Amino acid sequence: MTRNSRWLAAGLAALTLATSLPAAAAETSLLNVSYDVTRELYKDINASFIAAYQQKTGERITLRQSHGASSAQALSVLQGLQADVVTMNQPNDIDLLAERGHLLPANWRTRLPNNSAPYTTTMVFLVRAGNPKHITDWNDLAKPGVQVVIANPKTSGNGRYAYLAAWGYRKQQGGSDAQALDFVKSILRNVPVLDTGGRAATTTFTQREIGDVLVTFENEVALIDNGAAAKGFDAVYPSISLLAEPPVAIVDKVADKRGTRKAAQAYLDYLYSAPAQEIIARHHLRPRDATVLARHASEFKPLKTFTVEQMFGSWQKAQQTHFSDGGTFDQIVVDRK
Repeated sequence: MTRNSRWLAAGLAALTLATSLPAAAAETSLLNVSYDVTRELYKDINASFIAAYQQKTGERITLRQSHGASSAQALSVLQGLQADVVTMNQPNDIDLLAERGHLLPANWRTRLPNNSAPYTTTMVFLVRAGNPKHITDWNDLAKPGVQVVIANPKTSGNGRYAYLAAWGYRKQQGGSDAQALDFVKSILRNVPVLDTGGRAATTTFTQREIGDVLVTFENEVALIDNGAAAKGFDAVYPSISLLAEPPVAIVDKVADKRGTRKAAQAYLDYLYSAPAQEIIARHHLRPRDATVLARHASEFKPLKTFTVEQMFGSWQKAQQTHFSDGGTFDQIVVDRK
C-alpha cells in the first residue's frame, strides 16, 4: 500500500468513526429580561435551576440576565431584545408585549399559578439612621422640608408602585380623588430627582446621599437594612401599602423561534418549587409557598395592603389614568414646582 493510500484509508476510518458517534447535544441558552432590583435574586435562582435541570434531564443550560427599569426593559423586548422569558415587576409591562408586540397571548396570566406571580412584595421606606425627620407614614412624605427619593413612574414599575401606594393611602383615609391628587402632588414636590429605575433611586439615596427617605420595594430596603451599610439606615413600615405581585411569562414568539420553549417553561415552573421559594425568601421577597413563608415569618412584618385592582379597578385603568401621555402623573410633573 502506498503512502497516499494509507492516508486515504486512515481518513475514511476516522470519518466513519465520527459519523457513527452520537452528536453532542447543543447547550440551551435562555435570556431572562427582568427589572433592576432582581439581579442578585436571579443570580442565585439561576445557579440552582441549572443544577436541577441537568440532574433531571441530563441537559446543560446557560442563563443570561438583563436588568433595568421594568418599563424600559419591556420596550427593549418590544423593539427586538430576544428574551425567552420576562420577569417584570408589574403586569402592564408584559401586557405591552402581548398587545403591541403580539409576542405572547393576552391570557398569559392564566398560564402559571397566582396570576403568574411566584412571590409578592410591597412598598416601604428607608430613612437615615435615627430617622431624624421622624418619618412614620405616607403623610410624612408630603411635609415641607422632607426630601423623598422615588423612581420615575413613567419608566419604572418601582416608581409606579410608590405613586399608586401614596394615592391609595390617601383614598384609604377617606380622601377623594381630588384630595389624593393634591396629596401625591405634595409628595412629588419633595422629590429632588426622578431616577429611571429602582436600583438607581437606591444609589441616589445611599451613595449620593440625596434625600431623607427612599420609597422602594421591601426586599430592596431589607437588603440594605440587613447589609454592610445597615448602620447608616433604618427601615420604616407605613400603616398600609400597596401589594406588589411581580409577574413572569414566556415570550412565546421568541422561545418558539429559538426552540427554547421546553427549557423556558421548566425555568418558570421552577420558580414555584420549594428550593426556588427558599431562595426567594432569603432575598426578602414574600414566597407563595405557605411552608416556606411560615419558616421565614419572623423576617416579614405584618402589613396591611391593598391591590391595584381593589383601589383602581385594574392595572389597565391605573395605567391609562395616571401614566399614559397626558395622564395625572404628567400633569403633576408639569405643575410640581
